This record gives sequence, structure tokens and C-alpha cells, in this order.
Amino acid sequence: MPGYILRRLLLIIPTLLCILLVNFFIVQAAPGGPVEQTIARLQGVSGGSVGSTSVESVHSGQSRASRGLDPKLIEEIERQYGFDKPLHERLWLMLGHYARLDFGNSFFRGASVTELIMQKLPVSLSLGLWATLLTYLVSIPLGIRKAVRHGSHFDVWSSTLIIIGYALPAFLVAMLLVVLFCGGTALHWFPVRGLVSENFAELSLTGKIADYFWHLALPVTSLVIGGFAALTLLTKNAFLNEVTRQYVTTARAKGMSERRVLYGHVFRNAMLLVVAGIPQALITVFFSGALLIEVIFSLDGLGRMSYEAAVARDYPVVFGTLFIFTLFGLLIKLAGDICYTLVDPRIDFSARTV
Repeated sequence: MPGYILRRLLLIIPTLLCILLVNFFIVQAAPGGPVEQTIARLQGVSGGSVGSTSVESVHSGQSRASRGLDPKLIEEIERQYGFDKPLHERLWLMLGHYARLDFGNSFFRGASVTELIMQKLPVSLSLGLWATLLTYLVSIPLGIRKAVRHGSHFDVWSSTLIIIGYALPAFLVAMLLVVLFCGGTALHWFPVRGLVSENFAELSLTGKIADYFWHLALPVTSLVIGGFAALTLLTKNAFLNEVTRQYVTTARAKGMSERRVLYGHVFRNAMLLVVAGIPQALITVFFSGALLIEVIFSLDGLGRMSYEAAVARDYPVVFGTLFIFTLFGLLIKLAGDICYTLVDPRIDFSARTV
């Protein structure tokens, strides 16, 4: 197992390199870069026309947006953003900085990318970890109970609720909760902005914990309602599949209690499929569903920052968050493989070549 983990960690390096290379060339080809946007702001050009020019058109001196500006000013703008260097030199400099975990400084936020990521990370971690934890705490017991009582009234009406939850995207649930409990009706029970209150520093330890979960209640609930359906059905089907196996019939014939058969034998085998979904669940919550939730509840997290950076062509932030997201996703997948061995020690990854 240690050898397998080491190989997977070493494989992360070329994976990150390939992803950075592909996205670097895609971003360079995209119109409306930081140079064009700065020129447009200097000339009072509307944001909609910024994307009509490309980086290469600025270098050729034929950019429509740059007409009337001093060429020396344009060269200074290019130097400020690093576009005075050839493409291959910019790429080599970026890879060298990333090898030292130096993500550079934001073009427009006046801070280093590392500082920005550390500022936004608590919000994304709070949403991702609590939403994933609650999703599993709800889905696994519910899926087991549905499997045990398959075909009963409980199975039917719970399946109806699951289908409704599956049909409702997280952002729609979030807006509904905001309307119901954040002042849209007579109820104003929860805040609709931020991760903590403005007077958070003045609260006691108990008050800080309560305030933290008070602000997280609705965003996390939105993510859980929007994501528990698939996991519940996966758990149920996995248990139903294992219950029909010969070893279960043998265990029952030996006089074992139903609880011991279920949790002593079926649980370990059935949970392999559930554990396999942990990396995808975490990645989905962190990098997909959290963006709209952050916008709706005015949470300043990594998802929102990376989106705004992509729109503004803030390349250091775009590549820095891409690097962190990719690295985190690869580590989560490795953690999922390790969880396999914890659930079923018979699994041995040391025989794999990755």
C-alpha cells in the first residue's frame, strides 16, 4: 500500500503539468485579456466590446481599442501584466513559479494569489465538508432502511421525496429557503449574508460556534437536499444486491441475527460502492454546486472568486485556483482508494501498477 500511495503521489505531478499546459494555451487564445480590459477602461470603452480584441492584436499594434493611446503607455501596460515577453517565456516562468508554489499576484485585487486563496478557503471548506458529512449521515442510514423495508409504504413515500429532491437543483432549493426563512415571508430566522456576523469577534466561544452554524444552516441544507438522492439510491441498491448473495443465506441458516448479518457481513461489501462515490461527492460539492450557493448567500469562497477571476481575465487567480482545485481533487481520489482498504482489508492496491 505505501508503494501504491507513493506512485499515485508521483503521478500527480505530470497530471497537474498537463492540465496547466492545456489551460494556459486555451486562456492565451481567449479574447479580452487584462491588457485589452485596461485599455478599454482608459478609453471608456464598454465591457461588451473588450472581448472583440485579442492579445496578439495588441502586440501587432492594430487593436481597435488601443487607437489614440501612446504606444509607450501600451508597452507599460503589457509589461505590468507580463505580456511583453514571448509566449514560451511566459509559460516557462509560470511553470517555474508553480514548482515553488508561488502563484504570483492578482492583476486586480492587490494581493497575492496565495493570500486570496487562504482568505476564501474557510468558506469553501465549511460548505464542502459539512454538506458532504451531512449527506452521508442522512443517505446511508436512509438507504439501508429502504433496502431492509423494500416495497413497504416507507420505501414508497421516501422514494417520492427522494425523486422530488433529485429534481430540485441546489440553487433552486437555496432561493426557496431564502424566501421562506430570510425575510421573504413573515419568518426571518436565518441570515442571508456572510459566514459569520459582524460582531463575531465579540462573541463568546459558544456564541461563535452557534453563530457559525447559524449562518451555515441554509447553505448546507441546500447542498444536502440537492445531493442526497443519488447516494441514498446507490446505498439501497448496493444493499439489495448483497442481500441476495449466497453468503447471506448461509449466515441466516447458521442462526445469526438479522442485525449481525446486515452490519457484520452485508455492510462491508455493500459500502464499497458507497465509498467509491466519496471523491466524486466531495469534488461536486466543492467545485460545482458551491458556486451558485456562494452567490445566493453572499459567501465569498473559492468558487465565487475563481468565477469572477475568469470573467475579469485575472490569469494568476484563474491558474492558482485551477492548480488548487486539481491538486485537491487528485488527493481526494487517492483518499477514496485508501478508504477502500479501511472498509475491506482484503483489497490490496500494492499489486496494481496504477
